[in-house]
Amino acid sequence: MNFFKRAMQSLWAKKGRSLLLIAVFAAILVFVLAGLTIRSAAETSVENAKKSVGATVTLSANRQAMFNKKTESDSEQTSSSEETRPDPGSFSLTPVNLTDAEKIAALAGVKSYSFETSASADQSTGAEPISSEDTSSESEETEGMGGPGGKMQMQSQGDFQIKGVSNSEDYSDFSSGTAKLIDGTAITTEDEGSANVLIEKALAEANELAVGDTFKIKNSDDEDVEVTIKGIYETSETGDSMGMRFNFMNPANTIIASYTFANSLNGDDSADTIDSAVYTLEDPKDMEDFVAKAEKLIDKETFSLQTNDQMYQQMLQPLNNVASFAKNIVLLVAAAGVIILTLIVMMSIRERKYEIGVLLSLGEARAKVIGQFFVEIVVCMIIALGIAGVSGNLVGNAVGNQLLSQQSTSAQTAEGQNGPGGQGMPGAQGERGQGRVGKMANLTASQEVKDLNISVKPMEIVSLAGIGLGISMFSILLSSAGILRLNPKKILIS
Repeated sequence: MNFFKRAMQSLWAKKGRSLLLIAVFAAILVFVLAGLTIRSAAETSVENAKKSVGATVTLSANRQAMFNKKTESDSEQTSSSEETRPDPGSFSLTPVNLTDAEKIAALAGVKSYSFETSASADQSTGAEPISSEDTSSESEETEGMGGPGGKMQMQSQGDFQIKGVSNSEDYSDFSSGTAKLIDGTAITTEDEGSANVLIEKALAEANELAVGDTFKIKNSDDEDVEVTIKGIYETSETGDSMGMRFNFMNPANTIIASYTFANSLNGDDSADTIDSAVYTLEDPKDMEDFVAKAEKLIDKETFSLQTNDQMYQQMLQPLNNVASFAKNIVLLVAAAGVIILTLIVMMSIRERKYEIGVLLSLGEARAKVIGQFFVEIVVCMIIALGIAGVSGNLVGNAVGNQLLSQQSTSAQTAEGQNGPGGQGMPGAQGERGQGRVGKMANLTASQEVKDLNISVKPMEIVSLAGIGLGISMFSILLSSAGILRLNPKKILIS
């Protein structure tokens, strides 16, 4: 009788022992499969995060370098005995040349880009800004502030804030979900040179304006400029107490237009320039190489490239933690499985010493005896594999999403303690560039990694079968080594 047939007869004769082995093996394989599927889902989510989130690089004026340069210039013009400090009134920023920004946009690895500039405009006819009761009195106080000789030091900031972009869909407010277009169409590169604008829902309702209507605003030369409403958007940004005191800081008074139109409001000196350019990369891993290539195209003493992959890193942290934990689950459960099965098989073999002694005394090779035990374990493993394949997906989803929820909460808590990614007042560089992106990182990241798409794949079943065979082999070798090294006579006598 061959050892395979003996193994099958032994399993049928000892049904209780067989069921115990199947139950133990099923429990081991379920958690091993859960670990494999969780790890695979986490790695897939990491790849999706690279494609969906990316990372941003912002081209803007190098404030620190220009400040230091101005300080050195002022120091050379003063005596060494005098205290030196930069003159705030003489400090100015050089706008980004549009040609340089377009050269960087043409580099490989750029998923999308947004040229951004800002301007302000006073109301003219057809539209009145959203204002609070204190706005008019605050404006009068502002205009009453004067300097020596009655010259005003603080001039009007305008009633409307104009955000000039190359594509409104790539603008941070829209890409982060703070604002969404509810009527009309977005601002695109086709709107360059036009006076098409997007206005906020509250401003449209207050002035009874709709898509296709026109109204007039005043530019920096106090001339009327007619604009056409191309779309209406809605923002969830509520502003703050300062925004309620100044019209231009009220989110409802923000008008989105092409950057060329914003430049025209600022005057001829702003032609072919932008305040900043934000580049979204296809793969965050390429950020360093991209920055190195982009720096060769600009004057680093005048302009700077600021990187921001905060959203990507925040998404990666919980996913990597989950993947690492899943790997540890596989290793620990596999090790525990070897130990548990070894103990069970060892107890079974000790009970079957007489059978082993008889087989060896009849001339059966030790390898075949081990093969019989191995077949018994493998048959139980195959049945357990089927059970694990059915239930492992459910366990993996429950455990994986619970782990991800805990890791995401921990990451967001740590991010909150470190402070928000953005800084600065509205209209400052932090808002135009990486500040706004950083400010929305928590919200977007938590939405992207809220769930893991955990499913059992054929390769994971193959890997599970390989791990199961390995566990079976180790448990059989460890448990049978002590007995099979003895000769048949000693086995039967003992």
